[in-house]
Amino acid sequence: MKMHFLRHATFIITVGEKNLLFDPMLSTAGAMPPVPDVANSSANPLVPLPTAADLKKIDALVVTHNHGDHFDEAAAELLPHDLPLFCQPVDQAGFSQRGFTQVWVVDESLDWEGLKLYRTGGQHGTGKIGQKMGPVSGFVVAAGTEPVVYVAGDTIYCLEVKEAIEKYHPTVIICFAGAARFSKGDPITMSREDIGRVCAKAPDATIVAVHMEAWNHCTLTRRELADYLKETAPGSRVFIPADGELLNI
Repeated sequence: MKMHFLRHATFIITVGEKNLLFDPMLSTAGAMPPVPDVANSSANPLVPLPTAADLKKIDALVVTHNHGDHFDEAAAELLPHDLPLFCQPVDQAGFSQRGFTQVWVVDESLDWEGLKLYRTGGQHGTGKIGQKMGPVSGFVVAAGTEPVVYVAGDTIYCLEVKEAIEKYHPTVIICFAGAARFSKGDPITMSREDIGRVCAKAPDATIVAVHMEAWNHCTLTRRELADYLKETAPGSRVFIPADGELLNI
């Protein structure tokens, strides 16, 4: 399996000879306003899209949830509207209204072009903040003898994540880290401790941690995560890719 990480939660994975673009956020640096009520008031995204990004060989789009840092207006303008787009049920109408003509809802599972997609649940934070953030999904992608890939999506470590690992036994787990948060309340994406819990739950899996240093409400850096895992999970196989990095897993 190949993974081309672009930035934040935007990446391309190649599974079964299909190139899937996840959560396309394609705006130029600083083109969108900052998330309010956080310490960092910089405009988003914080970093540019890597120049090596090749979006011409995409076979389909997968969107975990329809928030601006996972699908933006630039993506709606730049990407072909006849590409298959896989999403959670609640987001179908929004993508259709944006002009996409092949919006495929993944309720529980779906077969497409030799791939099997399963939708998983998650919790985008705790308490009232988590409820306000709305429903989010993860996706498991499987194809024959290819590695089983679990993209957890914007979620903290929770029952739904544990159940997905137990049910699908993923070879690769892509976690959205960053410990994104507001001035009050708990993180709404995985913290360093959450990534450590994923490592403990799936000791034989390869973990890829993304969703850091590109959006103003993310507080966990790559270096902080790497230092933490070095001390607490030294035997784990964890990749923390740089923007634009290509991984062969």
